[in-house]
Amino acid sequence: MAQSKLDAQRKSKAGEGVAAKNKQLEAFSQAPESILTTNQGVVIPDNHNSLRAGARGPTLLEDFILREKLTHFAHERIPERVVGARGCGAHGYFELYKTLSQYTRADFLQEAGSRTPVFVRFSNLTGERGCADTVRDVRGFAVKFYTREGVYDLVGASMPVFFIQDAMKFPDLMHALKPEPHHGMPQASSAHDTFWDFASLVPETTHMLMWLMSGRALPRSLRMMEGFGVHTWRLVNAHGVSHFVKFHWKPRLGRHALAWEEAQKIAGSDPDFHRRDLWEAIDRGHPPEWELGVQLVHEDKAEGLGFDLLDPTKLIPEEMVPVLPVGRLVLNRNPDNFFAETEQVAFNPGHVVPGIDFSHDPLLQGRLLAYSDSQLSRLGGPNGHELPINRGVCPFHNFQRDGQHRMLVSKGSVSYEPNSLASGAEFRMDGGQQGFQSVAEAIDSPKLRRRGPAFDDHFSQATLFWNSQPAAEKEHIIAAFQFELAKLETAAIRQRVVDNLAHVDPKLARKVAEPLGIAPPDGRAAAGRAGFRAHRARLPIESSPALGQDGGGSGIVTRKVAVLVAPGVEVGAYKVLQQALQDQGALTRVVSAQLGVVSTSSGQQLAVDHTFASTSSVLFDAVLVPGGSASTQALARHAPALQFVHEAWRHGKALCLIGEAVDLLQGVVPGAPDGGRGAGVVTGSNDPATRLQMAQEFIAAIARHRHWSRLAADATPA
Repeated sequence: MAQSKLDAQRKSKAGEGVAAKNKQLEAFSQAPESILTTNQGVVIPDNHNSLRAGARGPTLLEDFILREKLTHFAHERIPERVVGARGCGAHGYFELYKTLSQYTRADFLQEAGSRTPVFVRFSNLTGERGCADTVRDVRGFAVKFYTREGVYDLVGASMPVFFIQDAMKFPDLMHALKPEPHHGMPQASSAHDTFWDFASLVPETTHMLMWLMSGRALPRSLRMMEGFGVHTWRLVNAHGVSHFVKFHWKPRLGRHALAWEEAQKIAGSDPDFHRRDLWEAIDRGHPPEWELGVQLVHEDKAEGLGFDLLDPTKLIPEEMVPVLPVGRLVLNRNPDNFFAETEQVAFNPGHVVPGIDFSHDPLLQGRLLAYSDSQLSRLGGPNGHELPINRGVCPFHNFQRDGQHRMLVSKGSVSYEPNSLASGAEFRMDGGQQGFQSVAEAIDSPKLRRRGPAFDDHFSQATLFWNSQPAAEKEHIIAAFQFELAKLETAAIRQRVVDNLAHVDPKLARKVAEPLGIAPPDGRAAAGRAGFRAHRARLPIESSPALGQDGGGSGIVTRKVAVLVAPGVEVGAYKVLQQALQDQGALTRVVSAQLGVVSTSSGQQLAVDHTFASTSSVLFDAVLVPGGSASTQALARHAPALQFVHEAWRHGKALCLIGEAVDLLQGVVPGAPDGGRGAGVVTGSNDPATRLQMAQEFIAAIARHRHWSRLAADATPA
């Protein structure tokens, strides 16, 4: 009887335990974020105290909860990318305009209107993960297409060419470009001796140097940056007919750049400027878009271009082969977790799908080897493709097994091919016409370490790029070369660089050399050095508008406008302009000497978003200063406010100065006509009849993005 009662009590307690466990599981399933567990699902009772022998005693080794937490923390960083370490990304889709079945059998390029999910990662080439966004650099532009035939990675960049022609030189290039190994400086900068020593001795870098010294290396936003496939690829249709192809991403918002001084100041004000801009635009419902275009060249006509399509230091001028728009890229969702998605995403130019094939570009061929090896090291093994961000949307099946971080549970006894045990019937893969098919081409050449003679043309396209730039951009390029070369400690390297530039344009070389304390450029000296090649192509055009830094795009969606105010500000005209700006998609932010509110001339209270101490003109696209005598006088006495206006003027940004606010530009350039105001400065009175006209002029000035002619005014006190 006693035993029976004891058994009943045990069953009752067991039942209570099961009920409690079920209740706990139910609560966990409904609100998993409210309960902490170990990685094995054991609920953590206390996340603030380790297990100790007494309240003041030593920590016990048996505290498996503490051990797991510390172990994971110690290993939560994976090796950063050797190149492209600083990056950000977003999800979206690619929508095809019209079928490309004439040129390729790639499934995602067949049906007009079809949408393919994508993940895009933007990156800086040289800097480490903690470097600033706005350094002078080429940016990565990598797009992962999750197609129904597999994952396709278009691993491109913000410039259509590269420094070198052969992957054999890639480690040397990056070793020269990275911080110097004896002291680890400078970070994310090409302005040092080792890079320019390498570049001056390898003339094939010249074309890329022109791009790197231009505004293309300082994008205003990742949303306003072009992308390119860089290499020449192949599109192959269902009949096996092949066309060479170059890929282009053209931003809907136009192509816009920062001023060099502005980029430097942004690096201090907001090192995350580009990634923050991308995140906020998507978060606010303004998904950035790019149009995908292709340049198609039938293989039979490639030799008639006058340069070698396999040379990654060359581009195809759009005047010779127009860019055909084929689809659009829309980024509409930010990552849920930076590490799991942006950091763990693994791109590889070897990830192609049927209908897209490789060319014999020697830099591309080397990248096919390097990327695979890099991902093995970075992700800790061969199973990085099983991570959610890298996993395709189509089913996959093979007999690859095991390895570190294996997530797929493969069943059965068969892990080989051919076999007859998996399904009871013989399974064999001996080729066929399905799946990926390489272009069938005859290769009958001796094995040698040599490049084609057309690869020896290192300067004709650099000259084309130079000739295509407007006057203000040419001054930018000259100043960039001067800045970089002035940082060098070895005068002989400076001399070699300007000697090489003499083969691009003699006037460019002379202007670069003037302040550097070296001899005048000598093209003959450059031609006499080892590695110099004399071949120069005759291009059918002297300049290409598509290569110019002219901006493009339209509208002012997501442009940021700073509104400078002080007590006594007159807000009648401001309210009209603010509404007009917001109607066009611009963002206005009120800046004053202190947070809280500012009393207007009519007694209203105007909320302040930023102080002059917490923000800077370099973080805005335009500046609006409402009228009001008291407000203008207060701003004129406040040095940070005055500098805010002058700095925006110096950087070529649109300004709107209402009523007395125009006095803030008095003497901005002593002796200049129109009080030094210049293009892009809109002025007007508080007269209600003129407000709409003033708003329209200001919007038009912002849409131009920059008024680069003002940047030549070095006397501006900012």
